[in-house]
Amino acid sequence: MRHWVKDWRVWSLWIGVLACSLLLTQGCGRRRALSPSGSSGELPDQEVGDFAVTETDEGKPQWKLYAGYAALYNARNLIQVRGVHVDFYDDRGERSSVLTAREGELNERTHNMTARGSVVLQATEGTRLSTEELRFMNRENKILVPVEQLVRVERTGDILTGYGFESDPDLRHYEFKHQVQATVRPRSNAIGRSPGATKSAAAAKSEAPKSVAAPESVKVGP
Repeated sequence: MRHWVKDWRVWSLWIGVLACSLLLTQGCGRRRALSPSGSSGELPDQEVGDFAVTETDEGKPQWKLYAGYAALYNARNLIQVRGVHVDFYDDRGERSSVLTAREGELNERTHNMTARGSVVLQATEGTRLSTEELRFMNRENKILVPVEQLVRVERTGDILTGYGFESDPDLRHYEFKHQVQATVRPRSNAIGRSPGATKSAAAAKSEAPKSVAAPESVKVGP
């Protein structure tokens, strides 16, 4: 059975209440939290610092989210976070990938997450994803990128770019949806080459990375 454990340090709400009680004659109000677009939105029910959430299954960690700031909206079961860091874990309980982003949202009912702004997902085995918006579907254990968002994946020196993306959090099995481009680094064959040998200009040019148009949809796995 999955469990969700939250931990945080309450700061701005109670500080704000104390300040208001001392400065009523000057007027005081809770500051508005910023929406993902940066505009002023509804007032949060609570604001906290050093926010952390751990998702476990039968005692094993599935993922841990850390944020420097969080705003809680109880009516919408929503938590907005800034300075996002998420550790994902494999079946052995070992960390398998790390996600970082400027900000995001966490649904308290479904435990789904959305990350926005300079999003990077780095797998421990080396594969790296970067985009501007990413969603994590908790029940399905899936990473999704909307079809309108550009995705870049770097793996063993090769680069894939495209729009729309689906993967597991470990980036072992993933699929680009459309407009896929691949930059492939040729694997050099050094058999028979003497230690001091140098490549000719033609050979060096032939081994330079090449950009090719991939099929409309691309699936990658081990």
